[in-house]
Amino acid sequence: MSQPVAAVTGAGSGIGAAIARELGSRGYHVVVSDIDAEAAATVARGIASAESHRLDVTSPADCDALVNNIVTAHGRLDVWVSNAGISKMQRFVDISPADLVRNFEVNTYGVFYCGQSAARAMIALGTPGRIINTASMAAKQGGVPFLADYVASKFAVLGLTQAMAFELAPHGIRVNSVCPGFVATPMQTRELAWEAQLRGADPETVKQMWINDTPLGRLEVPEDVAKVVAFLASDDAEFLTGESISVNGGAFMD
Repeated sequence: MSQPVAAVTGAGSGIGAAIARELGSRGYHVVVSDIDAEAAATVARGIASAESHRLDVTSPADCDALVNNIVTAHGRLDVWVSNAGISKMQRFVDISPADLVRNFEVNTYGVFYCGQSAARAMIALGTPGRIINTASMAAKQGGVPFLADYVASKFAVLGLTQAMAFELAPHGIRVNSVCPGFVATPMQTRELAWEAQLRGADPETVKQMWINDTPLGRLEVPEDVAKVVAFLASDDAEFLTGESISVNGGAFMD
C-alpha cells in the first residue's frame, strides 16, 4: 500500500504548520499549502515526506487544481485539513462591508470550496477519507470581543461541518472540526496588539487576561491543536463525524 496522503491549508505558519509536522511524524506524505508559497516551502522542507504548493482557498479553481494535482501524482487523498483563516479585531460598529466579505471568503467559503474539491476526489477514488476543518472557540459563543465578523464566519464553519458530515457519511468520509482557544501564533500576536489598543491597555496585560481565562493556566500552543487533528485523522476516531472538538484548555466548555 502506498503512503497515505494528507493535505493541510494555511500551513505556512502557526496551527497549520504544526498540523503538517504532526501528520508528517505519523507517516503521512504531507501536502503543505499556503497563500505564501515560500512559507509553505519552508515548512515542507522540515518534514520527512512532503511537498508544498501555493493555494488561494478563496478560488474554487485553485482548490480543484491542487486536489487534481495530488490525485494525479499520488493516486490517493486520505486526509484534508482546511485550516487557512484570517482575523481582524475591531468594534462591531466599525466593521466595513469589505472586511466582513473578506472574513467569510477565507474562513467560510475557503472551507466550503476546499471541502468540495476534496470530497469529490475522495468519492471518485472510493476513499474512506477524513476532512477536518479548523473552526475556533469563537465558533461556539458570541461573547468574544472585537471579532463579530470572525465569530459569524466560524459559527458558519460548525454548521457546514455538520452538513458535510451528514451528506458524506454514506461515502465513508468523516468530517469534523477543531475549535482552538488562545493559541500562541503570529495571528495571536496581531490580535494581542489590536485588543490592547482597543482596550487602552498593553499587550502583556491582555495576554495575562487570556491566561486567566484558561483554567489550565497557560496559552495554548499550535501542537495542542495538531495532536487532536491527528487523532481525528486516525482510525481511533473512526466513529466520530459531525463533531466540533474544543481544544482550549477549558477557556470555553460546552
